[in-house]
Amino acid sequence: MGRLFGTDGVRGVAGRDLTAELAMDLSVAAAHVLRDAGRSRPLAVVGRDPRASGEFLEAAVVAGLASSGMDVLRLGVLPTPAVAYLTPALGADLGVMLSASHNPAPDNGIKFLTRGGFKLPDAVENEIEDRLGEPWERPVGSAVGRVREAYGEANRYVAHLLTSLPHRLDGLRVVVDCAHGAAHMVAPEALRRAGAQVDTIGTAPDGLNINDGVGSTHLDPLKKAVVAKSADLGIAYDGDADRCLAVTGDGEEIDGDQIMAILALEMRAQGRLQRDTVVATVMSNLGFKLALREAGVTVVETAVGDRYVLEKMQESGYNFGGEQSGHVIMLDHATTGDGLLTSLHLLAAVVSSGRSLAELAAVMTKLPQVLVNVRDVSKDKAAHPELLAAVTLAEEELGDTGRVLIRPSGTEPMIRVMVEAQSHDHAESVAARLADTVRQVCD
Repeated sequence: MGRLFGTDGVRGVAGRDLTAELAMDLSVAAAHVLRDAGRSRPLAVVGRDPRASGEFLEAAVVAGLASSGMDVLRLGVLPTPAVAYLTPALGADLGVMLSASHNPAPDNGIKFLTRGGFKLPDAVENEIEDRLGEPWERPVGSAVGRVREAYGEANRYVAHLLTSLPHRLDGLRVVVDCAHGAAHMVAPEALRRAGAQVDTIGTAPDGLNINDGVGSTHLDPLKKAVVAKSADLGIAYDGDADRCLAVTGDGEEIDGDQIMAILALEMRAQGRLQRDTVVATVMSNLGFKLALREAGVTVVETAVGDRYVLEKMQESGYNFGGEQSGHVIMLDHATTGDGLLTSLHLLAAVVSSGRSLAELAAVMTKLPQVLVNVRDVSKDKAAHPELLAAVTLAEEELGDTGRVLIRPSGTEPMIRVMVEAQSHDHAESVAARLADTVRQVCD
């Protein structure tokens, strides 16, 4: 069996890949690894998104933790960043979130969080896997864990979000798309309490419709709603609300790079951007990097994945970073990407500037970006000399106004070719040539 943990916990089709038995076994192993050995009554908190499979998986996880001697607080349906916040806020030894983020309803996943509310490092995930199925002495009587419902703790999370804001959002009208997901209750509540006038879509989860034609991966319904309501802007979350994208009043999409650019410049103007630096992945648009460089802000790059962004932030003392996909980490207020937190601060920037979201986003010009996935090739040949030579020629052709990225897929026999240039046609032409080279030398 290969490694269970992927880039964001253990994920698969619920009931087939991610079974109740596996969920229980993982929870037992996690309890043994993450509990405070010196604490007589260790505590865990468990949250989930509204997927139907979350009901049986939650029961299995809670059973595993309680049978290991941990008290458990069931938080109910809450976003991943809410569970991350409440883990240390409630003094828990570990947090568990059941979600498959932006994936369709049949999928689900288990994310474990440390007592500080951070995602687990690889070494800890490996230790949990190593301890699956090990013999252990089972608690009995008063030593077994007790289970309590703590649904009201959602209010604590919303209050935390509101205290992070520099001012209220009075005067803004916003349409919010909650993807029929984990934020369907707390996001509209937080925005209304902050002063915004809120219209909603994607707030009627039935366990099977999460991310189904709505949310951050399906922006057309939000664009139409924003225009129809004459709203100032729109916000779209994914299934577990650890990321968000935005839409202008005219229905134009604002991606994670543009959101980060707006917030980074706002933080720098207020003297809150540590070392005048933003951490982003190699997939961020070159236009984002050029705009921040022009403004005197340094961009530090990492591999793709919000966990790598966070690692670099912690390692080097930075407090702001994220991904083009909308994962934005504001480390002064959160331990993980938080779509609600990001959207609130984006709206605050609109209010304080007196400008529209479209005007703020114009701080950067997105260069045309073409991505070609070359399938059924050998990823091990991504560093082939002939391919590297072709990349060098392409980079010389593009100069300072373009970029090339060749990246093997982490999960499939595929090499991704990404090209940015001043025109879409130029980017498309260079990407096609490089993709042909990949097929020739990496078969």
